[in-house]
Order: sequence, then structure tokens, then C-alpha cells
Amino acid sequence: MCGIVGYVGNRSVVDILLDGLEQLEYRGYDSSGIAVMCSDDIKVYKAVGKLQNLREELRGHESEFTASKMGIGHIRWATHGAPTVLNAHPHTCTCGNLVIVHNGIIENYKELREKLSAQGCVFRSQTDTETVAHLVARKYAECKDLTQAVRLASEEIEGAYALCVMHNDCKNKLVITKRNAPLLIGIGEGEYFAASDVPAIIKHTKKAIYLSDNQIASLTPDSMELFSKEGEKIEPKVEILPWEPVALSKMGYKHFMLKEIHEQPDVIRNILVGRLHTPDENIILNEVKLNKETLKNLNRIQIIACGTSLHAAMIGKYIIESFCGIAVDVEASSEYIYRKTVTDEHTLVIGVSQSGETADTLTAIKQSKARGSHILIITNRPDSAMAREADSLIPVNAGIEVSVAATKSYIAQLMAFYLLALYMSEIKDSIAASTLTSLKAELMILPQKIEQILARKDEIQAVARYYANTKDFIYIARGINFPTALEGALKLKEISYINATGYPAGELKHGPIAMLDETMPVLSILMNGSVYEKLLSNSEEAKARNARMIALTNSKDEKLEDLFEHIIRVPDVQELFSPIISIIPLQLLAYYIAEFLGKDVDQPRNLAKSVTVE
Repeated sequence: MCGIVGYVGNRSVVDILLDGLEQLEYRGYDSSGIAVMCSDDIKVYKAVGKLQNLREELRGHESEFTASKMGIGHIRWATHGAPTVLNAHPHTCTCGNLVIVHNGIIENYKELREKLSAQGCVFRSQTDTETVAHLVARKYAECKDLTQAVRLASEEIEGAYALCVMHNDCKNKLVITKRNAPLLIGIGEGEYFAASDVPAIIKHTKKAIYLSDNQIASLTPDSMELFSKEGEKIEPKVEILPWEPVALSKMGYKHFMLKEIHEQPDVIRNILVGRLHTPDENIILNEVKLNKETLKNLNRIQIIACGTSLHAAMIGKYIIESFCGIAVDVEASSEYIYRKTVTDEHTLVIGVSQSGETADTLTAIKQSKARGSHILIITNRPDSAMAREADSLIPVNAGIEVSVAATKSYIAQLMAFYLLALYMSEIKDSIAASTLTSLKAELMILPQKIEQILARKDEIQAVARYYANTKDFIYIARGINFPTALEGALKLKEISYINATGYPAGELKHGPIAMLDETMPVLSILMNGSVYEKLLSNSEEAKARNARMIALTNSKDEKLEDLFEHIIRVPDVQELFSPIISIIPLQLLAYYIAEFLGKDVDQPRNLAKSVTVE
């Protein structure tokens, strides 16, 4: 979940590295560092905390690196070792001639460290990465070929990694490799870039090569050579990157999160383009390879995800079971991969991940694929490792999401589940034609309803100001919106650090009701539908314990005025689509509370957007 960048070419390297790291700061911001090839030797600069601290560290050193044309950089989310300067990347070998940056986790680093220490290597940090620096340096001492040294070292490494390596003996050569971690090469004129993700290079080039696992690339200003793990040359596949640099701009918004919340109506429109033209036409999912025979032979569906994607998956379960009548299980990827799973060729396994990199989900997908399951991936990154494992794919077209707290990618994942469920119901004939037409018609007008909420965000801001100083928060819901309560609580926790918890409203009496008093806000997601009266009753129970009651509702029920201290009203919508509408005010509530508290909305502490290690 760290970010790495590299550059070799004819331009001054430091600004390129710093700009690249800034675009990757969503991947971690515990520390940062760069290493640049200077005329005499490699120089390393590091700082703890956000990238701005590294910029300040570099002031006064400009004369040392102004002429440098090659370097590597790293932005860290700490795994092995505390966030300190010693543990910050880049790391060097004992003599300092070799330098390396790494994203991932080396599973056998303890064994390697013991072996290398016995051979005389001196370790300065607590990280797993430093073992790789020493290991590659040892291999280089034997073969005097940096590319070959990286290849030989990778044979001894277990785990996930993306690596960029430089050596003092190779003034114009950058060597990179990867396994189970993202890494791409950007192709310029007389220059090459390496990066963990597209945003780091999109300002400089739109031509790229995505490395496959165990491939090794040797980059100089004038050449790029790609090798297999056996050392054989490979013909690279050049792709055109789909994004424009403008996607990385706040476009006048104070934070990326607020911008991304406002982008959600267009995200829905984008995901519908080419897939749903009119309510009377069938859903088109060209990359979903499910037919009537496949669905007939399915015994079950398993959905695997983490974090916000897990909440989308829980709503996906509700939708698919309602529309298609197929049993669906949902499980956190981190739990799924460490138990015996009952998965076979009669199981559809759906992996959900914004980044398509989440290590636990990727591992779960590979396990299921090995057992013969059909793999369907829902992701914002059709170029990701997870997408490449897919038998079927639904790209959600949300665009680059910079803020660590997911908003528009969540909406896009929900839309993918609605389209998938409707698509399967059409194949199975499990819903009457008139009902399908009605459902699709409402799906198509959801963007306008979200825009109505955004137009009245001042009302939500006022509620946020009222509750900004609370220490705890409870969200309750029932049925299809229970996951919405979980997601609303997660958003508040992530960016404001308030202890927020989501509960099924019927579970309040089974313990949580003991927490209620006049200091506890309780937000009821009270949408019209099958559980409205039940949830109203649960809210009355909370009110009787003096809780500070808030309603998020599309009801015009007059008795709500007496029960709730604050009411956030949203446009009316069918109950099945209410999660799309109800999450918008909860995102805004979390945003404004965090803003009032002066929190770092886009980069909350201890978090990273792409969790790439188990």
C-alpha cells in the first residue's frame, strides 16, 4: 500500500519524483523519500510524515541534485517498523552503492535477514525492504549485472513486491520488477517512468506498459528491455492510458472528497452509458460471460470484498437475491482466505475492489478460480491485477478517486450490482417484464435525485455543525439499508475519528441500547418500504432512552417531527434503490463534521486507499 516512482531520462529528476509522489500520496503518508543519481554517487533524502516534510528537507540541497537525471522515490504506509527516518525508503545496502524502493511485503524477510547478517550485512532499519537491498547487492557482487542481480534475488523472495533499483556502477540504468503488486512503465521521448499507479505519470505520457508478475525491466534514457523470470527477452505490450490530468484537479472544491461526492450523478450516468439505453431495452454487459446455461447450473454466489466494497457487496446480496432468487453469501476477503471454503464450478464468485489490487481479495479470487469457479470482478481499474484474473468483468467507470475515503467508487459499485442483478434476471426470466421496465426507468433518473440532495447540502451542513463535537455516533437501519448504516458510520470514523457504529435497528435491544443517553446521537435511516414501521418503532425505543434522534428519510409522515430532533429529507425512491439515495447525505454529514473539526479530510491518519498487503 506504499507508492513508488522512478525516472530515467534527460530532465531534472527531483521535481518529477516529487510530483509523482504527490499523486500517489493516497497510498500512504507515514514517510517519504527519494534517491537521485548525482555525478559522484547516489544521494538519499528522507522525511517522516507527509510529502511536504520531504520538500522542506530538500531545501538547501538543490546544488547537490540539480543536474540529476535519474532517481527513485517512495511514499510509505508503515507495515514493518514504525514511521521513522531510518525505516523510511529508499533503503541501501551496507556499502551504500545500491538503493531500492519497495511496495508490498516480503514474507520470508526474517530468514533472509538472518542469512544476510551472517554474511556480514549491516542492517539499519526494522523493515522487510532492507533485506532486499542487501540481497540484490550480494547478487550484483557475484554477477556484475544489475538486471541479472534483481532477477536472481527475486528467486529467493517470497511475498508481494514492486521494486525499483539503482546502483552507483550503473549511472543511467533503472531496474524494476514486480510480483502481486502494481507497477507500470511510462514511455516518453528519450525517457522512461516507473510508478505504482497511473496518476504519477499521466502528466508526462499516455503510453504505458503494465508489468506482469515476475517480469523485469531495464530502463535507460534510450532503451527499455523486458525480461521473463527466466531471463528471456519479452516483446512489451504498449497501452494507451485512458485518463486526463484534469482528473487530478480539485476543480475549485476545498477537498477531493467533496468534489468526488458531487461527481456521483455523472458517475451513475457514465456507468449506464452503453449498458442501458431505454427502460424497454435489455441491459448490455458485454464483458459479463454469463448465459442461461451458466446461471441454471449455479448453486450459489459468493461475493468477496473489504471495507467500503464489502458494504456494497452486502447490498449486492440483497439485490441479487431479490431480483434473481439465487442464494448469495458475502464475506470479508481477509476471513475468506484463511478457512476451508466450499467453492466449485457451480459457484459464481464476485470480487469487488475499487483498486483491483486488494491483496486479500486477489488471493481469494485466485483460490476460487483454482477450484473452477466463474470469476466476476467489479472494479474501478480494468487494468488491474484482479481484472486480469476475471472470466467476467464490470468496470465501474468512476474515474480517478483521490480522497482516501471512498465515495463515488461506492456508488459505482452499487450501480454495477443493480445492472448485474437486472441482467441476470432478464436471462432467468425471474422478474415480470413490466416490473423490469419500471425498475430500469427509476434507475435512469437516480442522477437527478442525487442532484436534488446536493443542491440542498447546506441543510446537511447545519446538522453536521450541531453534532460535530459528539464523541460517539450510532447509525441504525433495517433490510437493504443496514449496509448503508455501516457505510455511513465508516465514513464518519475514517475522516473525523469519531467512534461511529452501525447496527441493525432490531439489535438495539440486544445490547447496544445500554449505550443510549442524552449524549448519544442516533441516526435512523428511515426509508419508505417494508421495514418503515418497524424502524420507526425502534427509533421510538431509542428516543425513550433520551438519545438525540436524527432521521434520514423520504417520508412525509408528520409524526416524525415530534420524534426526531433533526430530519434530513431526501427525494422519494423505491425501497430497492434507496441505498443509492440515502448514502449521499451520510457522506456529506461525515465530510462536514470532519471539516468543522479541522481534520485532514482527504488523507486521514493511519489510512491508505489501496491496501495491497494482507
